[in-house]
Amino acid sequence: MTHPALKMYDYHVWANGVIIDRLKELPEDIYHKGIQSGFSSISKVLSHIYLTDYAWFDIISGKSMDEAMMSTDQLREEVETKSIEEMKKIFLDLSERNKALVNSQEDIERLIMVDNPYAGLLETSISESVLHVVTHGSYHRGNIATMLRQMGHTSVMQDYGLYLFMPQTS
Repeated sequence: MTHPALKMYDYHVWANGVIIDRLKELPEDIYHKGIQSGFSSISKVLSHIYLTDYAWFDIISGKSMDEAMMSTDQLREEVETKSIEEMKKIFLDLSERNKALVNSQEDIERLIMVDNPYAGLLETSISESVLHVVTHGSYHRGNIATMLRQMGHTSVMQDYGLYLFMPQTS
């Protein structure tokens, strides 16, 4: 039986794909267009989701939060300038890497120590870290939906309830 956190991660991967596919349907300039919002463009929000996923799975793999944040800081400019087509590919590659990492863990409930430079030490489990990635992504996909609406476009449904009704391939 699949661990609930892994099922939620599968949802996260699906939802990222759904929003990326919607963005690919829109005029190309929408993706990098400046907007007055919590983020200055949709590309910056999607990059933030990607880089946060990247960092948290580095942490799960044993890197410190400082190391993970340095890695993502080095990737930020490259990721933020990618096209939506390129983002789809790197999201898929990252999700495969992340799934392999989590599936290789003997105990997904194993505790890890995270030394957050802003909040201090946190003892958490791998499964809780995966759930953090999922809820973080959901929050920011909501930002993208709002930004699209502000620019006169509709978003697309991507909530967990809809995901449960979709045929599962894994």
